[in-house]
Amino acid sequence: MMKFANAISKIEINSLWGGHKHIVWTLRPDVNVLSGSNGAGKSTILNRLIESLRTVPASGEIVGTTRLGVKIDFEPADATCIRYDIIRSFDRRLVGGDKLGQLADMRVNTELDWQLYLLQRRYLDYQVNVANRMIELLSSGDPATREKAAEAAAQKTLFQNLVDELFGETGKRIDRHSNELSFIQYDEPLQPYLLSSGEKQMLVILLTALTEDRGHYVLFMDEPEASLHFEWQKRLIAMVREINPNAQIVLTTHSPALIMNGWEDAVTEVSEITV
Repeated sequence: MMKFANAISKIEINSLWGGHKHIVWTLRPDVNVLSGSNGAGKSTILNRLIESLRTVPASGEIVGTTRLGVKIDFEPADATCIRYDIIRSFDRRLVGGDKLGQLADMRVNTELDWQLYLLQRRYLDYQVNVANRMIELLSSGDPATREKAAEAAAQKTLFQNLVDELFGETGKRIDRHSNELSFIQYDEPLQPYLLSSGEKQMLVILLTALTEDRGHYVLFMDEPEASLHFEWQKRLIAMVREINPNAQIVLTTHSPALIMNGWEDAVTEVSEITV
């Protein structure tokens, strides 16, 4: 029987860079920031880990602990699988043979658009699950369950309030009467595909955290500061943690701004984990 882990506790990668390097990285359960100069191997390490996760069906789970030369230790140690999400920050335009060509009429033209498209579907599922849970809890008549129902509703409101605050300078706010994720800008409807690259990127990150529904996930992010305003970079980790305090964040970065609000101790240099 599968037992889901709360977090990854340790990663070992054999034969990195043609067998010349070995990586041993002990992870914190909350936030892990991998830093290093250009070419040091930050993205290579993260991508090798992600490749090992993707050797199983794309269900958000990994069963077993060693694949493609990558050994993963879980917390607790007897766990057999883990849930995870991956966020890519680049906003490459999709052309010709890309699978998104079919969605051109929806203005889905870039990688971030595609991530938003997938998250829209996940957001609808999340809302249904939360609504069903609230109905079940409220019908029980137990005061303690009423508190849990209120907490479930509060996470969605928190997400909406954060996004409205971030986007408010340009007159944008979430349309709270729509089941899908859509916006209003100065009283005019606005689809999320028309947001700026930085806004889309922040929306993808926060929406992913929300739809994890406070579950134990590993959230992988490769240089999430790309396209984000300096102030947004400083707040990013705190906002993700506020929306899902049970997420284990593993990210690579070049930006000192990401760790300014108390995450200096979460930084690991590539040279420190290279054997």
